[in-house]
Amino acid sequence: MKYLEKILKTLGNKRRLLILTILKNQAEATVGEIADYLKLSLTATSRHLSLLRSLDLVDRDQRSLEAYYSLSKSQSRVVRNILLEL
Repeated sequence: MKYLEKILKTLGNKRRLLILTILKNQAEATVGEIADYLKLSLTATSRHLSLLRSLDLVDRDQRSLEAYYSLSKSQSRVVRNILLEL
């Protein structure tokens, strides 16, 4: 139950929902690309991505100096259903 509570609290933030929407539509993006789209600093965007990653909502792939983020393939059924609505 605590996991679901954390997920719902995390998804209650409009910027994190926008990040998930971006990744749903683009398949993958760098922190810089996401920050530009959201008009946020790299630091703030990284914090949002870190929280999403800690709950297995996004995956991170380090390629040289760039980190690419994508939607996690191990999301729960609840999260997948929510993403279908975005």
